Amino acid sequence: QVQLVESGGGLVQAGDSLRLSCVASGRPFSSYAMGWFRQAPGKEREFVASISRTGITTASADSVKGRFTISRDNAKNTVYLQMNSLKPEDTAVYYCAAASTVVTWVRPTTASGYDYWGQGTQVTVSS
Repeated sequence: QVQLVESGGGLVQAGDSLRLSCVASGRPFSSYAMGWFRQAPGKEREFVASISRTGITTASADSVKGRFTISRDNAKNTVYLQMNSLKPEDTAVYYCAAASTVVTWVRPTTASGYDYWGQGTQVTVSS
């Protein structure tokens, strides 16, 4: 079992940056691949970015490539999402997720690949 708590969301203007954090507690953090997803009003939850247990491999959605960067600090039990050049269409609730895996390079890109979810943090980008 692992508990996930996101922070760092807020209201920003287009072009600004934000860094989201997700702190995990419970089982060893390095046992999990981690991911970020988002859900805008009236839309389905969508994949944003993911990172393997050791941070060696990452993946990101085409819509955020070149703007968002996922990283992790296993010593701090924390995964980050650095979001630059934010756009109004990035407005959503952002969720952190953890996937239990023994494979060091796996970083799932679908919601079904994750076992635990945080409560979410709101990001609003005004034009």
